[in-house]
Amino acid sequence: MQKDQAFPELAVLRETFESGKTRDLRWRRSQLLALERFLIEREGEIAAAVHDDFRKSPAETFLTETGYLRGEIRFALKHLKSWMKPRKVFVPLIYQPATGSCSREPFGVVLIIGAWNYPFNLCLAPLISAIAAGNCAVVKPSEHAPRSAALIAEGLGHYLDRSAITVIEGGVEEAKALLAERFGYLFFTGSRSTGREVMLAAARHLTPLTIELGGKCPCIVEERSDLRVAARRIVWAKFLNGGQTCLAPDYVLVHERCEAELLRQMQEAITHFYGDDPRLSPDYPRIINQDHFLRLEKLLVGSPAWSGGKSELEERYIAPTILRGVTPMSPVMESEIFGPLLPVIVYTELSEALDIIRRVDDPLALYLFSSDPAVQDRVVRHSRSGGVCINDLLFQAAMHKLPFGGFGQSGFGTCHGKAGFETFSFQRSLLRRSLFPDPDLRYPPYSRRKFSFLKRLVTFFQV
Repeated sequence: MQKDQAFPELAVLRETFESGKTRDLRWRRSQLLALERFLIEREGEIAAAVHDDFRKSPAETFLTETGYLRGEIRFALKHLKSWMKPRKVFVPLIYQPATGSCSREPFGVVLIIGAWNYPFNLCLAPLISAIAAGNCAVVKPSEHAPRSAALIAEGLGHYLDRSAITVIEGGVEEAKALLAERFGYLFFTGSRSTGREVMLAAARHLTPLTIELGGKCPCIVEERSDLRVAARRIVWAKFLNGGQTCLAPDYVLVHERCEAELLRQMQEAITHFYGDDPRLSPDYPRIINQDHFLRLEKLLVGSPAWSGGKSELEERYIAPTILRGVTPMSPVMESEIFGPLLPVIVYTELSEALDIIRRVDDPLALYLFSSDPAVQDRVVRHSRSGGVCINDLLFQAAMHKLPFGGFGQSGFGTCHGKAGFETFSFQRSLLRRSLFPDPDLRYPPYSRRKFSFLKRLVTFFQV
């Protein structure tokens, strides 16, 4: 495929970047402010689009989509000038007279491929970082959330600089065609299988990239914890967005002495949040499409439910479901659930729980409920994950000053706040030296005496 043949918009973006327009602080600020206006002025339309795709409530959309994005924009606007400022570095005596510095430079035209489960957040949060870093950007929203994708395309085209930022809608074929093009950077959020294809496409052009995947995020409930608080927070985090959250607790590991009480408290929380029939609750979303519904229904058939378990294909409804009696070898533990099914596994010793976690693929997040500092330290030291949250869930990804990203099979690279700015920019080193003096010491021929003197200089004055 010839350069930009399939997407003539890319030629416009490349021309804009080469003009230097996007490097200017005022341009970056103007685009971030314009994106904020889109989120504020079209908040009702955004909520309606997400409701049409998921039947998600306006409150949940604000908390997980527009509210978070507006905070990310404000954080970037507050710190952008300092992020862009070159950082001076010390120049050793041997290289004097000289000055050294490092600056953050934009990659150029970047590609952002978003996921369907949080259609605005997972497209626009990386875009905020890309704009802050001075890039032009192509945004590819997921076709599985069609109303949201259409509003992203229309809204960004109306509010943002179309010579620098464009949205390309479509499905698998459009995504493959985009990946055949050369970009300065790729940012992908989605499944592991698609992530592998994105990495292969990036390798053909030696394109740097960030991959945000998922994984089976464990949640340990230790016996020295408040079970009522733990249950409420687990239920909220698990069934938010109908369980379709990469950071959601995928399974719970509970101490055997706490299992019965934790189950009781979780069932009580489900009823309190969503009523006796969650199908009627305006706050309980639906599964995104029929394929995902049927995949989850197969898991449900193979794992008898302790509570919940009801489903309706026509509405794409699966009730908040707790699975009891699950073992690490159960079918539901083979891959990420990504739905409203919560397996509960009992352990007797903390080492047993840690062994189970280590046998499962690298998680995006690890959660622990415990009041014991020694237990907290032990779990952190003897586990690996993209992030850790103790005595709560999900909020480690909501803080703008905490980098968010995966580890191993759950992805690599970070985003949010300054970490996102640094992801979409590279460090460029600059050394300025004077033409004089210009001693002969550095140049051949190297006599024994000159070489001996050079060794002493390099050894003692290079740092």
